[in-house]
Amino acid sequence: MGSISREGLSYLARIRVRRMSLFSTVNQSTHIERRFIGWLIHAFTASGACVGLLALYAIYQHHFILAFWMMGASILIDAVDGMFARKVKIKEVVPEIDGALLDNIVDFFTYTLVPCFFLLVSDLLPNHWRIICAMAITFSSAYQFTQVDAKTSDHFFKGFPSYWNIAVFYLFFWQMSAVFNLFILLLLAFLSFVPIKYVYPSRLEYLTKSKFLRWTMVVVTILWGIANTGLLWLYPASNYFLVAISLGYCLLYLGISLYRTWVPLT
Repeated sequence: MGSISREGLSYLARIRVRRMSLFSTVNQSTHIERRFIGWLIHAFTASGACVGLLALYAIYQHHFILAFWMMGASILIDAVDGMFARKVKIKEVVPEIDGALLDNIVDFFTYTLVPCFFLLVSDLLPNHWRIICAMAITFSSAYQFTQVDAKTSDHFFKGFPSYWNIAVFYLFFWQMSAVFNLFILLLLAFLSFVPIKYVYPSRLEYLTKSKFLRWTMVVVTILWGIANTGLLWLYPASNYFLVAISLGYCLLYLGISLYRTWVPLT
């Protein structure tokens, strides 16, 4: 009986070792897959800079509509990459890459420098004011991006969030006077220093306690994107319905931002 018992225990021990080895192999395989996905997400984020470079090239060639398509693609990349990163807990699976720094570098390039180049090349601004306005935008964006609380603890942007590509898009389609465009851009540059809290469209946890209203904001934001895509597709023609959706969202966004600045969610 003693001999059988020892053999049985030895057999059970071997089974346990095999199971542990199997689990270790599975866990290692899962870790490798997660790291691979993490690197893909970082590459996806970095691709926004490549798209921005294509936008610069289109602007240089005065293909402004193509440039807006490229800027729109970079906005789409920026809108979803953070969600992917949080989904895989990217700080854990690829700890050697600073994803926040990568995101900020790409965003500064695509949201600030690319539209600044657009302003220098196009005729949206008075000729002698182009470089001054572009420098004001670059300076204000440098401040906005590097604030410790540029993204507040309750997931809002502090100060005008350097949506210069979107601002240039609207000024291009409105076809207002160059002086008016200059006034609008300098006003937005000034607002970068004013601590108003602007809605962070992909982080709505502190916008409202209502899950329904948060999802409503997501849907409305998507509709805004679709409307602007439609306007870009139809250019130089227009559509009053799409214009109404686009501008209505801007008013809603500004109204909610001002409301949450003075009435924060508790």
